[in-house]
Parts: sequence; C-alpha cells; structure tokens
Amino acid sequence: MGDFTHFNEQGRAKMVDVGEKPISQRVAVAAARVLVNEHTFSLIKSGGMKKGDVLTVAQIAGVMGAKRTPDLIPMCHPILMDGINLELSLDEARLSVEIKAEVRCDGRTGVEMEALTAVSTAALTVYDMCKAVQKDMTITDIRLLSKTGGVHGDYFREDM
Repeated sequence: MGDFTHFNEQGRAKMVDVGEKPISQRVAVAAARVLVNEHTFSLIKSGGMKKGDVLTVAQIAGVMGAKRTPDLIPMCHPILMDGINLELSLDEARLSVEIKAEVRCDGRTGVEMEALTAVSTAALTVYDMCKAVQKDMTITDIRLLSKTGGVHGDYFREDM
C-alpha cells in the first residue's frame, strides 16, 4: 500500500495532510458523454423536454456538484475553487451530450475530483431530465483529460 497516500500504517483510510505542500495554481479538465436515441436528442436540441432546458439545468448541476465534492467523496479536502467552467454540447453524429468541465484553484491539493464530480453530476442530470422519454440512456467515458500543478506534475490524456 506504499503507493497509496490515503492509508495509514495500519492500512486504514485517512485524509492526506496537505498542510506542508506549497500553494500552486491547479487546473483539471474532465469530460463525460451521455448517449441518447434520436427522439431524445431531438427533444434536447429543440428544448422540448417537459422538465425544461436540459443543457442549462445540467450545466448548473455540474457546477453545484463540483462545489459539493468533499461532501460526496470522503477523502477530498474542501478547497476554495477560483473557477468552474462547464460546457455541454450536442454531437449529432454520436447522438450524445458531450460534457466538459474545467476547474481551477490556487491551493495545496488538486481539483481533479471536482472536475470529475462536475461532469458526473451534469451527466446524471441529463439522465434525470430525460428519463421520462428514454430509460436506456448510457452515461459513458467519464475521464480526466488533463491536470496541471502540484508535486506530481502535469498530466495530459493522450487519447483526447
């Protein structure tokens, strides 16, 4: 378990102490995809879903999700985020809602989990907004695209 930082000497979970780490600018970008059928895609595109504007509601939900990350993921530190940018777009060829989040902070720990929580929450909200019309939607490809800052260095996904 030496490679894992969230375990103590007894193998029990712990929150990592980041108090001695230097403050640096950190940015994380994550993405997700919701696959829908043609009818659902058409309703999302036209704004015809009974619950309202799917993309706007999902965008707001994603921002809220990022802000609530330490309430959902037990070992995440509450951090002061400088910005959260969530973009949702429609891909007609894939019949999908494409979701991308960028989260920024100046801090001692990264914002990867906040970005991943943002896209996950947005994807779940798309599902919730559309489930009356389609039950077999698929939430897929939740992934970290990049992260910068911190002692572990930068990461850029190769298959973006």
